[in-house]
Amino acid sequence: MSDDLHTIEHWAGALLAQLQPGQRRVITHKIAQDLRRSQARRIASQQAPDGAPYAARKQRKNLRGKKGRIKRQKAAMFEKIRLQKNLKIEQDENQLSVGFFGRLARIARVHQEGLTDKIDKKRGPEYRYPARPLLGFSANDQAFIRDSLLRHLHGTR
Repeated sequence: MSDDLHTIEHWAGALLAQLQPGQRRVITHKIAQDLRRSQARRIASQQAPDGAPYAARKQRKNLRGKKGRIKRQKAAMFEKIRLQKNLKIEQDENQLSVGFFGRLARIARVHQEGLTDKIDKKRGPEYRYPARPLLGFSANDQAFIRDSLLRHLHGTR
C-alpha cells in the first residue's frame, strides 16, 4: 500500500501543483468524498482492497440452544465504523486524509494490521484479531483518482 501512495502522490502532485489553491481544494475535496464512499462500500461488502474477502468472525458456541426465540438478523461486521460520521475527511491545501481518528482509529488499526487487543477493555481476555484491511487503494480507486484529476484539469483549461 505504501508504494501505491507514493505513486499516486508523485503523479497527482505534479498535476495539482499547476492549480490555484482554491481549485486544488475543490478537486481534492471531491476526490476525498468519492474515496470515502468507495471505502465505505468496500467495507460493507467485507472485502480487502485487493478484493479478497475478510476472515470470518469467530463463532460463539450455542451453549443453551434457545428454542422458540425469534432469530435476529446477523449484524454485518464493521457496520457502524463505516458511517460518514466515523470515516472522516481531513484536508488542507497540500494534502487530504480519509480515515478514522481518535479512539476509533485505535480500533481500526487493530483490525487493519491484525493486532492483539482485549475483548472487554477492563477485564476481558486478549484476542489476536485476523488482519482485515479496512482502508487501502484498490485498482478502481487509483483509476478513479486519475480520471477525476484529468477530467477536472481538462475542464479548467
